[in-house]
Amino acid sequence: MTALQQPLALANDQGIATVYTQGAHVASWAPARQDPVLFVSRQARFLEGKAIRGGVPICFPWFGPGRDGQRSPAHGFARTTPWTPVSSDGTTAVFRLTDTDLGDQERASFRHSFSADFTVTVGTTLEMTLATTNTGDEPFEIDEALHTYLAVGDVRSVSIEGLDGVSYVDKVTGNKDVVQAGDVRFSGETDRVYRSGDPLVVVDPLLGRKLHITMEGAANTVVWNPWTEKAKEMGDFADEEWTQMLCVEGANALDDYVTVAPGETHAITYRIAVESI
Repeated sequence: MTALQQPLALANDQGIATVYTQGAHVASWAPARQDPVLFVSRQARFLEGKAIRGGVPICFPWFGPGRDGQRSPAHGFARTTPWTPVSSDGTTAVFRLTDTDLGDQERASFRHSFSADFTVTVGTTLEMTLATTNTGDEPFEIDEALHTYLAVGDVRSVSIEGLDGVSYVDKVTGNKDVVQAGDVRFSGETDRVYRSGDPLVVVDPLLGRKLHITMEGAANTVVWNPWTEKAKEMGDFADEEWTQMLCVEGANALDDYVTVAPGETHAITYRIAVESI
């Protein structure tokens, strides 16, 4: 397989990030004079047509196997399809994907006309916006997620504030109506779709920081960690790396899919800021 071309670098006096054109994939970000915020597996495959394990994969136009459980590839085609760079300076880059960029297989899986712009802005805060415009004559439905992998000191010591009292779907147990009690903590495989896009704080005492996450246009927060056994099943993920990462994603998934009418644009925005503790 062919290796990916070198990523685009965004750098200024407030922060630095790298973005691959395949998938418009943000692979790294760090505020100036601070440690990296995003996790990327040391076994990640930087190859054409392969999803990168880490950073911020874009899940579009469906999430996971889709609402019917039958869609392929998992999480849609956006993360493994080349996007076109539209503009870039040291702070902001814009990438675009349209239905005319798709191959026959991808076009057959989503028979709609669209234009999706992904905007990345880098500084002391990382801001990412996926804006999908319906350029056709018929409405269409999408699932989507900005599948953000966060680097953590040890997930077993991490907590998430801001989800107390929120209901969620537990994809590990199959329970579709659980209510979070207190802060989210981790003691086993976790795969949850929370019914909230409200502000969150990821507290990481080992790395001595809080990650403040805010979202717009997202009905869901997805929280995922594979833990020990699932980690061993993934060829692009080292067995022990589950301790070093936590996915906290902004999404519209399951029953919270989005309908985009002809000529309309739907946008989802995800921001991360770092506070030392």
